[in-house]
Amino acid sequence: MDVGYKTATVYDPLYGFIHLTPVEREIIFSPFYQRLRWIKQLGFSSYVFPGAEHSRYGHSIGVMENGHRIIQSCGRAVTDEQLMDPSDLTPEKKYHQQIRLGALMHDLGTFCFSHTTEGAYIDFGETKKKSKNSVLKDDHENLGSFIIKNTDYPGGVTYILKKYGYDPQIISDLVKGTDPSIMANQILHSEIDCDRMDYLLRDAHYTGLKYGSYDRDYLLHHFKPRRVGNHDILTIKQNALNCIEDFLMSRFAWYSQVVRSPRGAKYDAIAEHICFFLLEKNLIYRYSDLLEMITNEPERFWGFNDSYFINLVHTQYMNGGFDKYPKIKNMAQTLIFAGDARHIQTNELQKILLNKDDEVSNQKLFKKIEKKVEEIEAFLKEKGSSEDWIISDLPKKEISFVKSPKSIIENKTEENILLERDPVKISCDDGSVKLLAELDNSIISRLNNTNNYIPNVFVSLGAYKLLVDSGMIHDLSKNGSDASL
Repeated sequence: MDVGYKTATVYDPLYGFIHLTPVEREIIFSPFYQRLRWIKQLGFSSYVFPGAEHSRYGHSIGVMENGHRIIQSCGRAVTDEQLMDPSDLTPEKKYHQQIRLGALMHDLGTFCFSHTTEGAYIDFGETKKKSKNSVLKDDHENLGSFIIKNTDYPGGVTYILKKYGYDPQIISDLVKGTDPSIMANQILHSEIDCDRMDYLLRDAHYTGLKYGSYDRDYLLHHFKPRRVGNHDILTIKQNALNCIEDFLMSRFAWYSQVVRSPRGAKYDAIAEHICFFLLEKNLIYRYSDLLEMITNEPERFWGFNDSYFINLVHTQYMNGGFDKYPKIKNMAQTLIFAGDARHIQTNELQKILLNKDDEVSNQKLFKKIEKKVEEIEAFLKEKGSSEDWIISDLPKKEISFVKSPKSIIENKTEENILLERDPVKISCDDGSVKLLAELDNSIISRLNNTNNYIPNVFVSLGAYKLLVDSGMIHDLSKNGSDASL
């Protein structure tokens, strides 16, 4: 059928054919979206899992497809003909299309190697340094929001959205999870959302691991909108409880075995440390530079990708830019050539499931870890060479199976906790709606106050040998526990 406007179809290895509407097609072919082709989804995890070369580009299209399927499951979708017709701007069509657009562009502001270098930009905090009253973080959500709202020129995302009759502010709010529609926010930002639904399956596919597996079709079939007060919220039917638990357990395993696995996490930690150094020395694009490029030079911003970062590190390394900083030079050599750095394990530095309600015990543990790191730092400062370094890569946020009712109540922004965005809500067989964490027959509910805490501390090879020889730590590499591959 010749509809007179350009649509497109892509073939995804997970979901098959995905159809793009005219506005989505035009956004995808903009410099801002094409940049995502050159940013790896899993940072430096490909050093351990050679197949993990997939990008934010494919992931983001997959997130849009999942958002679309959730809308269909909830009975809020318009027909394919309406969706593909840019002249149809009915409220129902706009709601459907806007959620798809929010999902499509949720990672538009992704940094080099994804979250790997983003942490350095957040810690450096240029925006807060320039304006003490600023509450914005220099993170990918705020950068993506800036792109959506400040590119009103041909080829810009703002321009394209306005051209098709969509308000950039609404899409920005969806990306940041602050839209007036609680259900829309839940589809994009919650414990079971279209983003997590995609990356668990996609990362499992490309790493070759099976940890991210869950029954996607069964889960999609059981989404159900419910009315709470004046708001629609997203719930999942109770008979999908085991599927929900599989999903959350998969996320737990994925976090433990991929994201925080020391074999790959050491390279991400090194890259973040180098990035912070480059920001301090003004040798890499700062956040303000990125905003300037977005506003005035979109083709230059396209070059802010993985290749830019690794080439910059390599150039500095080869041209002597790190010669005055032996520790950074050793880190750069390790990163560029997938060299040998080591993961330290002591009695204090072990994976553990923390009881979030036991604050006293948790604080004791954190202090023990801090004391051990300080002890190692002091030893290396006294006995180590100028190239010996240590990076303390401790978790910056809680990773829990599901939020506990107690934590939700303590931090709630809504009068009714069922209106809180993140927690999973269950449509029970008796017609009631409950938080997953409140169900007596849920295994996950018994773990609602549990935090998956994985502290990592990495050192250079020279520092590791020195620590082993001194007896401060045991050499675990002899049994292969710290092997690179």
